[in-house]
Amino acid sequence: MKPEPTRRHRPHRIVARFVAVSWRDLAMSIGPTVVLSIAAIWLAIALIQPAPPTSLTISAGPPGSTNWRAAQRYKQILAKNGVMLDVLESEGSAENLARLSDPARKVDVGFVQSGIEQKEKHEDLVSLGSVGYVPLAILYRGPVIERLSQFKGKRLALGAEGAGAHELGLALLKMNGIAPGGPTALLPLSGEDAARALTEGRIDAAFLSGDSTQIPVMAKLFRAPGVHFYSFAQAEAYTRRFPYLTDITLPMGVYDPGTNLPPSDIHTLSPTVELIARDTLHPALSDLLIEAAREVHGRATILQRAGEFPSPVTHSSFLLSDDAARYYKSGKTFLYRKLPFWVASLVDRLLFIVVPLIVVLIPGLRLVPALYGWRVRSRIYRWYGALIALERSALGEHTAQERIVLLDKLDDVEESVNRMKMPLAYAGQFYVLREHIGFVRERLLAREHETPQPAAAAPKAADAPPAGTRASGDA
Repeated sequence: MKPEPTRRHRPHRIVARFVAVSWRDLAMSIGPTVVLSIAAIWLAIALIQPAPPTSLTISAGPPGSTNWRAAQRYKQILAKNGVMLDVLESEGSAENLARLSDPARKVDVGFVQSGIEQKEKHEDLVSLGSVGYVPLAILYRGPVIERLSQFKGKRLALGAEGAGAHELGLALLKMNGIAPGGPTALLPLSGEDAARALTEGRIDAAFLSGDSTQIPVMAKLFRAPGVHFYSFAQAEAYTRRFPYLTDITLPMGVYDPGTNLPPSDIHTLSPTVELIARDTLHPALSDLLIEAAREVHGRATILQRAGEFPSPVTHSSFLLSDDAARYYKSGKTFLYRKLPFWVASLVDRLLFIVVPLIVVLIPGLRLVPALYGWRVRSRIYRWYGALIALERSALGEHTAQERIVLLDKLDDVEESVNRMKMPLAYAGQFYVLREHIGFVRERLLAREHETPQPAAAAPKAADAPPAGTRASGDA
């Protein structure tokens, strides 16, 4: 008879280790949040603006000119905020634009008159807004002139080459058929020299603009015998043909109400001066410059009302910068309104890093407990697959040898479970798994006792009555 198979001896089962916190699971749960936070910080650092520079360079204009004096006031205002402004002298708008367009020149901002001819596009330059009018005043001798074409063949003082008056005068005369090299003499006289030449009769007309149109000069010319102020009867037409020009009306008596100078309203044309900057200008310095422009150019004059400048309305081909548009719309940011400039700059840059970090950390830290619990429970739940397979095998038909194999597998599962390191908070689920392992073991052992025993042997033939006896009885 074949002997019953026996199970191998199992050593004493290992007792599970319980800890307060599973640091490995906690580290793996926090890991994704840490990685995302590092990525957010790296991205913020890559995109963050550097700290504002402590110095700027502006190309202004001739010494003593309106733009040069404005730049000197800018310098004083920016110095209060710890920014040094270097003011460069220049011949005018044309040179200012040339400096800004040349990457080799360390010029950050400059005054440029709208309408200055641009031979090529300057996509790296932006406007911070218009800061004032630069009206064109044309004074002439002789009979009354109603159209610019009537200046043909005369001696005209257009101002120094590169100056705004010179460039604008050439553009207007060209539209009226007057060009350099023709019968019309175009002379580079400006300011006092042009006014003196006109009163002395050495020229027939003077095109004056900017500093040449100061009240003392204009009042002197108005009083000069035989000198007239040209009024643009076609001012509206010129503003349509030259979009960078504005029709300005000088009211009667605006220069000298006592003597009623001028004696009637005068229509003239005026480009605007714009503050042009490189597109790399720091946003904080852009705000400082516009704020300085508001203080310098915001007062009322005979040409403008209080608060009219600086203005986001530009008349040049330069687009208003995004930082300037934001400033004109909503002013300085909260930090720069409440804190000193450099403190606000530091806090602003820190917020640029902290805010994305908070956006990542808040949902990330909320997920950590759930992820931690899932990792711990998954170590328990993954044994249920093996346990269910063993239970199904226990319910099926199997031999004693197969039952021993199943019990050995169950012991392997139990030993693996007992080797786990479990947080105390999940001890309950651990013991539930142990109970289920015991339940499956009981099912296997119960089937062992239910195995049917061999049937009792049939009575031997010797115990049966002899055939002859049965026959005798029957007989």
